[in-house]
Amino acid sequence: MTLGSRPRGRRAALGAALLLSASIAAATPAGAAHAAELTAEQVRALVAAHQDGARLDLAGRDLSGLDLTGIDLHAADLTGANLRRANLQGADLSDALIDLAIMRGADLRGADLRNAAAFSTILAEADLSGADLSGGKFVCNFENANLEGANLADAAMGADMRNQSMGLMRLSMRNANLRGADLRGADLSRAMLEFTDFIGANLAGANLMRAEAGGADFSGADLTGADFTAADLQNARFTGATGIDSIVGLDQAVNRDSARFD
Repeated sequence: MTLGSRPRGRRAALGAALLLSASIAAATPAGAAHAAELTAEQVRALVAAHQDGARLDLAGRDLSGLDLTGIDLHAADLTGANLRRANLQGADLSDALIDLAIMRGADLRGADLRNAAAFSTILAEADLSGADLSGGKFVCNFENANLEGANLADAAMGADMRNQSMGLMRLSMRNANLRGADLRGADLSRAMLEFTDFIGANLAGANLMRAEAGGADFSGADLTGADFTAADLQNARFTGATGIDSIVGLDQAVNRDSARFD
C-alpha cells in the first residue's frame, strides 16, 4: 500500500479519526455483544438532514454490519470509519474520503466509488463485483476481495515514492479476483499481486512496474502497452493474452523465464 502526499492538517485529521475509533472500542465493556454506534435508520436520517454542498461527517463512526443498501454517501467523510461487513450494495461513495476505514467483508457490489480516496483502507474479503472505482485513489488492502467485472480504469494505486516517511505503503491484491475487470491505464506499480486472477481483464496501458505478480494469472487478458518493467513474474500465466508483443519492459521482468506464455 502507498502513502500519498498529505497536507499536515489532513494528517492530523487522520490521527484524530484513529483516536476516535480507539476510544469507541475502549468504551465497549469486555465480553459485551458488539453493536454499531448508529443504526441504519439513524445513518439514513443524517444523510437526509445534511445540507447540500456540505461534506457529511461520518469519520471514525462504527457502522459495522449495517444495511446501507443504495445509500447516498457521495463525498462523505468516512475516514477511520468501521464498515466491516456492512451492506453497501449499490451505494454512492463517489468522491468519498475513506482513508483508514475498515471495510473487511463489506458488500459493495455495483457500488459507485468513482474518484474516491482510500489510503490504508482494509477492503480484504470485500465483494466489489461490478463496482465502479474508476479515477479513484486506492492504496489499500484488497486481499481475497472479489472485483470481478469492476471498473478500475485510470485508478491511482501505485506506491508514491516521494513520501515514504512511514515506510513503503502499497497496494495489495493478493489472491483477489479481477476476472474481466477494466484496469486500462491503472497504476499498479510496486503492488503485491501474488496469485491474483486477471483472467480476461483489460490491462491496456496499465503500469505494473516492480509489481510482485508471482503466480498471477493473466490468461486471456489485454496487455496492450502495459508496463512490466522489473516486475516479478515467477510462475505467472499469460496463456491466450493479447498485446504481449507490445508489453513495455517485459525483457527486464524478474523471473520471466518461469512464466508461461503458451
